[in-house]
Amino acid sequence: MTENNAIEEIRIDSNKFACIIARILDDKLAKNISVLNISQVSSLADYFVICSADSTPQVKSLTAYVKEKIKGLFKRYPNGEENDLKNRWNLIDYGDVVVHILHRDERETYAIEKFWNHACVVTEEVWKEQSKEYSDYKD
Repeated sequence: MTENNAIEEIRIDSNKFACIIARILDDKLAKNISVLNISQVSSLADYFVICSADSTPQVKSLTAYVKEKIKGLFKRYPNGEENDLKNRWNLIDYGDVVVHILHRDERETYAIEKFWNHACVVTEEVWKEQSKEYSDYKD
């Protein structure tokens, strides 16, 4: 802790962080989770974590859940957040990892993965293995 008793952020590498976020979303029943390593193709971030939700309330709930879990685990707050007017696409920017939570219809319409098809995909098997100790449920 610093002199002013501020809570210090717990540092973790961006790969592990993206995998943990994917796990958090999976535990909360997000659908069609993708983890893309964009570090070699963009300076925006190192990773995108993308998922779908079946309803607008679920988009909002998943967004709040991720922020709360990350704050609790790592004392880390988003650098920024954005959402569309209908709250069907929420974005949480952690700097090195950007989380996209989309209603399933927006996910199909915008097809983010197709735009970033030159990025490296982190498979579900890999992100689950990398984050297993952070699961609310034991595999």
